[in-house]
Formats: sequence, C-alpha cells, structure tokens
Amino acid sequence: MKHLLMLLPLALAACTATSDSPPPAPTATAPGPANTAPAVSSATLARFHWQLQDAVDGDNRRMDGLFGDTQPPLQLDFTADRVNASHACNAIGASYRIVEDHLDTEMMMHTMMACPDPILMARESAISKLLQEKPTLILSGTDETPSLVLTAPSGQTMTFAGTPTAETRYGGPGETVFLEVAADEVPCNHPLMPGKTCLQVRERHYDAQGLVSGEPGPWQPLQQEIEGYTHEAGVRNVLRLKRYTIKNPPADAPALAYELDMVVESEAPKADAPQ
Repeated sequence: MKHLLMLLPLALAACTATSDSPPPAPTATAPGPANTAPAVSSATLARFHWQLQDAVDGDNRRMDGLFGDTQPPLQLDFTADRVNASHACNAIGASYRIVEDHLDTEMMMHTMMACPDPILMARESAISKLLQEKPTLILSGTDETPSLVLTAPSGQTMTFAGTPTAETRYGGPGETVFLEVAADEVPCNHPLMPGKTCLQVRERHYDAQGLVSGEPGPWQPLQQEIEGYTHEAGVRNVLRLKRYTIKNPPADAPALAYELDMVVESEAPKADAPQ
C-alpha cells in the first residue's frame, strides 16, 4: 500500500501536465494565387461583340494590313456553340467548343463573294487561319472593358475588345420582328429638330415557314436609329430585327430599341412605293 500511495501523486502530476499543455499549432497553408480574370465560357463570350484592336504575326510584327480608316473593325460574335466573323470579305462561321482554354472549331463555312478591297481579303485570310489552329483564349479586364486574346501555336495573336450586345444591355433576348423600310426617308416633324428626316417603316408578318402572312401594318416614320443598319437612299429593304424594351427610358427617349438581325429583302423601289 505504501508503494501505491507514493505512485499516486506522480500519476496525478502526469495527468495535470498533459491537460495543461498547449495544443499543437495548426499547420500553415500557403495561399494560392488570386484569380481575378473572368472564366472563359461560351456564356461570357456571347455577352459581347468582340472587335479587333491589335494583331501580330508569328514574328511579333504588327499586321497593319488588317486595319483601315473606312471599314468597321473585324468582329467576332459567339453563341452557345457557334462563332461568326464579320467585317471581312466573306461572312465566316463555324461550330466550336472550348477545350482547356483553347477554341476548337469545326469546318469553317464561308460565303463565296470576291472582294477587291485588300484589307477585307487580308482579314478573311488571317481570321480563318487563326480560328482553324485551335488558338488559346485569354479573357481579362472587367465587364465594362473586357479583352479577349487569341493566340495560335504559330504565334499569331489577335486582341479583341468587347462591347456589350443588345441582349446584355437591355437584359433579355428581345422579340423578333420584321420591318419594311421604304426607299426614301420622310420628314420626322420633330419639334426640336426642324428639317430632320426619318426612315419610313411598316411591320411585316411571316409564318413559321417564312411565308408572308397577313397584311402589312401602316406606314409610319421611325424616329430613332436601327442599330447595325445603314440606309441607302432609293433602296427598299425588309429587315429582320430584334426589338427590346428599354427599362425606365428618359421622358424624351423611345421605350423600344431595334437591332438589325439580317436583311430579308433588298430592291429598288416600285412605282407604288410611298414617297
């Protein structure tokens, strides 16, 4: 018993020392690098029109032949599964997918128009070559000023600046409508702008098969611009448009916005067309 009593205080002291010992310090984990760049995705790409800002070849020489003072810049537009290039000689498009930050396109589709303009021809050749080489995609900047860089294995690099599409700006896909635009403009009768002229338009209707349906609406002046459309005097057009509702427009501004989707018909005016 004497030996047992002598051991008991030692056991209690050992327990006390163990319970009072500070817990081991947590293992520090080094923070990973901050990633502030937006993710490259079809949804992000589709929110913008991408216009060419700079281009260099495989030797890092600027491709000046792609730029001009009179034409709008080369432009890329994306949907969920398709990329289209415009403002080149021919319209160019292809199905695509994003694979490990590379743009993987299928067979390119071109219209077959010949162009005398060397800038437009150079753009078509350069963008076709780049898109077929599975370029890397680097997206940077912010939603207000995004930048998209495409770099081919050859080193050819194109840098595009993004501007929000109408769907992005107006918060929805819009409504598809058809407007016939008369050959000649008419007075707007705008109280603040005497002498101003406007497009004269009327609504047209088509069925699911694309055939004319019903009667056209009445002719009336359109006192606003159609985004993407430039009228040529003396030419009548039927336009397929996207029509958007503008949320909380100013008191003197239109409540609707129009964006050109495609020109359905184009011809010289007939004798009975409105003047």
